[in-house]
Amino acid sequence: MRATATPHPREVLSAGEQRFERLRNRTGSVVAPLVFAALLAAPLEGLKPEAHRLAAVMAAVVVLWMTEALPMPATALLGAAACVVLRVAPAKEVFAPFADPLIFLFIGSFILARAIFLHGLDRRVAFAVLTIPWIGGRPARVLLAFGAVTAALSAWMSNTATTAMMFGIGMSILGVMRGTAAGGATIDPRYATGLMLMTSFAASIGGLATPIGTPPNVIGIGFIRTLLRVEITFFEWMSLGVPVVLVLFGALYLYLNWLSPAGVSTLGEGAELIRRERAALGTWTRGQRSVAIAFAATAALWIVPGVFALVAGETSPVYREMNARVPEAVAALVGAFLLFLLPGSAPGEKAIDWGQAVKIDWGVILLYGGGFALGVLSFNTGLAEAVGRGITGFLPLHGEFGLLVASVIVAVLVSETTSNTASANMVVPVVISIATAAGVDPLPPALGATMAASLGFMLPVSTPCNAIVYGSGYVPLMRMVRYGIILDLIGVVVIVAAVSLLAPVLR
Repeated sequence: MRATATPHPREVLSAGEQRFERLRNRTGSVVAPLVFAALLAAPLEGLKPEAHRLAAVMAAVVVLWMTEALPMPATALLGAAACVVLRVAPAKEVFAPFADPLIFLFIGSFILARAIFLHGLDRRVAFAVLTIPWIGGRPARVLLAFGAVTAALSAWMSNTATTAMMFGIGMSILGVMRGTAAGGATIDPRYATGLMLMTSFAASIGGLATPIGTPPNVIGIGFIRTLLRVEITFFEWMSLGVPVVLVLFGALYLYLNWLSPAGVSTLGEGAELIRRERAALGTWTRGQRSVAIAFAATAALWIVPGVFALVAGETSPVYREMNARVPEAVAALVGAFLLFLLPGSAPGEKAIDWGQAVKIDWGVILLYGGGFALGVLSFNTGLAEAVGRGITGFLPLHGEFGLLVASVIVAVLVSETTSNTASANMVVPVVISIATAAGVDPLPPALGATMAASLGFMLPVSTPCNAIVYGSGYVPLMRMVRYGIILDLIGVVVIVAAVSLLAPVLR
């Protein structure tokens, strides 16, 4: 098996930021136990004993998530274990979400993404697009194609993995462009900032296109299915996510191209570098073909039932049979299983072996399970309803649209200070409970909060994608803040509009 060497940049923080991070971690270690003890001892009237104890656990978990005093997966496991110890619910009920079908959807998808990276299929696709004759070495078109490839890959791979891979390609391009372009003109430094931010922002945006594109999508879909009894299929999510991605990416390109001009008409040697890099990849290997087959089979199993439903209707017996026999989680596992059967690049090898397959991000999977567990328990014990009723009295809500707007804004703000995954785990269940308490349809605000949890572009600590490109040295902090605010505002408008128009279709 041939693994492509892809740079894995470290998250680089200034000395002041490092001091702040240490203080944040230490604060969480002290505040979380205090919050837990205070809530456990406080007389919370109107709550059942189980809900009271769960409130103390969830408050401590939120503090630990926001301060990252413990690794987030460890915090999720700690929260679930504490619920059993404090008799919030029996162990079987607490840990049931760890076996949710969506967990297996991500296991299969992560194994597929691992194989794509190991065989260098991601780089092959990226360079194939960047060498399209239409681009012609023009900076504006390189920026467009670079971002489009990043967003497209991120729809099927981890946002962080996509950013790390495209970061290496972008840095190679900028390394040549630091010299001179055609005619001896110097590239404007702002273009380097734009290309780096395109790497991060496009990866975060692209993840909205499919259910597996980013963790908040899976978390939100899981809460919607479990708490609202609304099934959102792979194709149905794409009918909402793809339009959002197209509009957001278009807006991102327009303002980055405007605010980060290259100052030259062609890249000169930069265009030649891209062609050389693609030529160096050589012909397709047997392993790459095998991975492409497995991925195509999985994508077909995800999308074909939705297309069939569009043509024949969701009441069609054939569609229902397809959905029952090959749901999204099974499709992902089928694709992953094919990798163990199809040949790899070297004689006697398979497209992936177990030693490589187990290197997927199990921590993220455990985090999903813990987040699901706490969210479901909050509904089963009545805690979410109580919180929803309490918040309803403080927010100026005016019907379904007002709650949708508030949900999107809150999710964006939370995602700026903590991870997108934690944001979805914290905001979506509360949003559903608020909607229920207010007597409005909870699906639109839940969808809005789910999608908005993937925003948050202002700070290096907002997402790992931002931290990676910030470490390039090409992205001044205040420029990231300014450009990030622009995209956050655009994102709020686009998500609210898209959910308002398309959410009824998902019912």
